[in-house]
Amino acid sequence: METLQLLESLCTAHGVSGSEHAAAEVAMNALKPYAESVWSDDYANVYAHIRSAKEGEPTLLLEAHLDEIGLVVIGITADGFLKVAACGGIDRRLLLAQEVLVLGKEPVHGIVSTIPPHLSDGGEDKAPEVSDISIDIGCTKEEAEQLVEPGDVVVFPSGFHVLSETRVSSKALDDRSGCAAILMALERLKDAKLSCGLDVLFSVQEEVGLRGAKMGGWNCHPDCAISVDVSFATTPDAKPYTTFPLGEGALIGRSPFLSKSVTNQLIELAKEENIPYHLEVMGGSTGTNADALQVIRGGVSAGLVSIPQRYMHTPVEMIDLRDLDAVANLLAAYAKTYGGCAK
Repeated sequence: METLQLLESLCTAHGVSGSEHAAAEVAMNALKPYAESVWSDDYANVYAHIRSAKEGEPTLLLEAHLDEIGLVVIGITADGFLKVAACGGIDRRLLLAQEVLVLGKEPVHGIVSTIPPHLSDGGEDKAPEVSDISIDIGCTKEEAEQLVEPGDVVVFPSGFHVLSETRVSSKALDDRSGCAAILMALERLKDAKLSCGLDVLFSVQEEVGLRGAKMGGWNCHPDCAISVDVSFATTPDAKPYTTFPLGEGALIGRSPFLSKSVTNQLIELAKEENIPYHLEVMGGSTGTNADALQVIRGGVSAGLVSIPQRYMHTPVEMIDLRDLDAVANLLAAYAKTYGGCAK
């Protein structure tokens, strides 16, 4: 499958944290050509067994998360508006007047209610709390109750847009682009002779506490795990030393939470294979599933590779396909050379 087609199929599937089954189905279908077996658990974690470890060989796990940020309906007001709670780290600045899709008994289009500026009291520059917003689906309370009930999720139905030869924008690039990078790496590994077992985990509920990686990582029981996520790309208003340019390669994480041997091997491979990269240094937690995978069972050698992304946790996230390619190449190179990681 071509990269753009793969990305679009992954990103346009809905999968708010706790409701990832539709996205999981797309991911499972994409994994099947590469795997000995593919399955999903009750929470919609997706597992793929690519190669069994022979006696004495270690097992490598490649992981990315499936879930996206969204909202969940918590009630219906007397005049038919929906009240919601955040499911993940919503960027509240972008909520007002946003188009949404409520996944009720059938998909229902709605608008985040906002007051016209003519009637405003001058507080337009303040981002509303999620508890203060309402969603207008154009119904009375009785009509709304026939379509929606508390617990239904709300997604942002933005389109998948190709902005230039290398840049795309969509919802859920955090972290379906990480899933795509792993799938691209598997394509590169199709004819490779590996000296390790290889498993893939597309985990759920990362945005609400790294929960799927804790479950899935325990089930996979790897010796080494590399998480693939997104990190912050440079914009005109961002500090350059906390962000990274689009189109200049993979981000290799360096943190006290990460295995030094895995990190150093990733760096050496990037140099040897002429894969463009930047170092992303963190003083502690990485804020990714690598933190969860590090401490499962007796401890796992954990690494982190990230894709620079603009406009994180919005419906218009942006990446550069050259960075996606660099991440896929680095993952494939690591799998080809992996023969055991010191804890």
